[in-house]
Amino acid sequence: MENLIVKHIVGQYELEEYSDILTIKTNKDSLLDVMGSLKNNKELDFAQLTDLCAIDYHTYGETEWGTKEATSTGYSRGIKPSSHGRIKFEDKASRIEIENRFCIAYHLLSISNNNRIRVKVYLSDEPPIIKSITSLWPAADWYEREAFDLFGILFEGHPDLRRLLSDYGFIGHPFRKDFPLIGNTQIRYDPNLKRIIQEPVSITPRVLVPKVIREEK
Repeated sequence: MENLIVKHIVGQYELEEYSDILTIKTNKDSLLDVMGSLKNNKELDFAQLTDLCAIDYHTYGETEWGTKEATSTGYSRGIKPSSHGRIKFEDKASRIEIENRFCIAYHLLSISNNNRIRVKVYLSDEPPIIKSITSLWPAADWYEREAFDLFGILFEGHPDLRRLLSDYGFIGHPFRKDFPLIGNTQIRYDPNLKRIIQEPVSITPRVLVPKVIREEK
């Protein structure tokens, strides 16, 4: 399969090592060329888009479970990024360097050849912008809307890019790692005003470290 990829794909890309399935990385400028080759070349024939998802690598490699002690906010850090912002793992199976915060991962299926492939594009802009693939796979429509809603990824050329899961007037993107777990606002019914109102969230911030392994202050 790798030989066919090298032979037929148009555009810039590279194979990713240590992946569970065949994975290639490309840049956002070459995305449509690479994806068009994968779909339209008869020897590859990746006619089906099975999934499209966004990934936020903010705080990647940091953990609340890696040390015995937790801070007063419930956070402890077992793995620290280096001074230039990259996180390196020495374990060969999971070695990765993260320079870009966001990634879009596309999963494609060739039914005729019984092959699967993953295509990854890393993004560092704010807001992150990438071209829509709805012209190649119309099924990407709601996938891209979901990634826009939850991660704030903008898909250039999407026919109807609007929120899919969050409520009207929602502020922020809840799957970003820096979005507060308790949210920013809460909604309740006010019996005096006799209507639904939004107000600043009043619940206690969540602590993810289980009580059995954290010291109560």
